[in-house]
Amino acid sequence: MEKGDSVVGDYDVKTKKREKLKSVLSRLLADPILADVPRNPTLFDVVTLVSLEKGSAMRLSVVKLDGSSLDVAVMNSATLKDLKLLIKKKVNEMEQANMGHRHISWKHVWSNFCLSYNNEKLLDDNALLQDVGVRNNSQVTFMPYVMKKGRGRHSKRKKHRLFRSLH
Repeated sequence: MEKGDSVVGDYDVKTKKREKLKSVLSRLLADPILADVPRNPTLFDVVTLVSLEKGSAMRLSVVKLDGSSLDVAVMNSATLKDLKLLIKKKVNEMEQANMGHRHISWKHVWSNFCLSYNNEKLLDDNALLQDVGVRNNSQVTFMPYVMKKGRGRHSKRKKHRLFRSLH
């Protein structure tokens, strides 16, 4: 057997093992007990789900402006920033699965909307969720919010648009 044949043979063996692993994984994920495991789970997803079972993570429901909700799981030590990143990831995955590639400007989203809990706006990205009262099975909602720039003055660009539209 030549050296080239061995490499090709090893490649075939690795490919067959990978296909078998994918097959077993897809059968496992089809089990109703594992229904909350994402389609292509990352290590973080698995760790979070195990943490949920142990009680060191919490499941939250994020209510969007249209009334629909999104369920996420975060560690008990998560900050608002962690939750925002998780929402971004989850929404992007859902959009990708439903509509293909669609760009969402998260900078625009977070500059015009904020999350709230018990009608209290959550504005400090570094705040621990538990410190603001968020617990397991809590409901967090999106709420319109406009960040103020400076002392209520318009930016030059907005002034230009404003005066241009008056002509």
